[in-house]
Amino acid sequence: MGLAGFLLVLVASLGAQAEPPSSTLLPGRKPDSREPWGAFLGRAAHEAIGIEYTLQHPSSIVFLDTASLSTIVKEGKLGDPERLSEFVRLLRPDITDTRLLVLFEIKPNDEESRREGRGQVGRYLAALNEAVTPDKKLVGGTGFEGSLFLEFENGGALWQLSWHTPEPGLTLYRWSYRRKKPNASWKERAAQKAEELPRVEIAQRGELAEQAIRAAYGRGEWPKEFQGQVYLPVDCR
Repeated sequence: MGLAGFLLVLVASLGAQAEPPSSTLLPGRKPDSREPWGAFLGRAAHEAIGIEYTLQHPSSIVFLDTASLSTIVKEGKLGDPERLSEFVRLLRPDITDTRLLVLFEIKPNDEESRREGRGQVGRYLAALNEAVTPDKKLVGGTGFEGSLFLEFENGGALWQLSWHTPEPGLTLYRWSYRRKKPNASWKERAAQKAEELPRVEIAQRGELAEQAIRAAYGRGEWPKEFQGQVYLPVDCR
C-alpha cells in the first residue's frame, strides 16, 4: 500500500495516544510541523526497507510503493494492464520484484497490522495475476530480513529498525531501543537487551531519524542537528 494508508496503523501500533503537548518544541522537530509524532518512523521504515530490497537484488526490476498495479504490469512487462479493474489499478504494493515475480507488504509488527497486511497481499496478488501472462504469475516473497541502527551521539542510546518476513509477502518491522552506555562501542551497546522505544524519544527524534536514514542511503542531505551515525545492514553483518 502507499504511505498514506499505513500511518493510522502505525500510530495505533506505537500506542495510539495523543501527541505529547510540548512535542512541537522539542529539538529535532520542526517548530511548525503538524505531522503525527509517529509518522516519521513509519516513513523511515518503509523507505529503508524498500531501498534495502533493491540493494540486495541489483539485477531485479523493483517497484516500490509509489508505483500502482497498472504501472507495475505495464512497465514490468508482465501482461495487459487493461485487464485490471478500475477499483484495483491504482493500488500500490510496497515492494514488487518483476524479475523474481514476488511482492511484499510492509507492516508494523503487531497482530492488527499483520491481519491487514495479509489481506492486502492476497488482494494484490489476485488482481495482478488476473492481468499477467500465465508464465508471470506472482507470489508472496520470502526470506527478506535485515536490521539497521541509529546512534545519535557517541556512547548514547541506540535505535534499531529490524524487519523479517514470517509469512509469504508480509514483511514486519519493529523499532527498538538500547540504553546509553558511555565508552562502549555501538556493537557493544547493540548487544544489550532490546527495549521498547520510549515515546519521548520518538517525539523528540522521530523526524531527525527519518532525515538521517534518508541521508545514509543517499536520498537527502544530512540534517545539521544530527551528530551521530547510521549503521546500515551492510555494517551489521
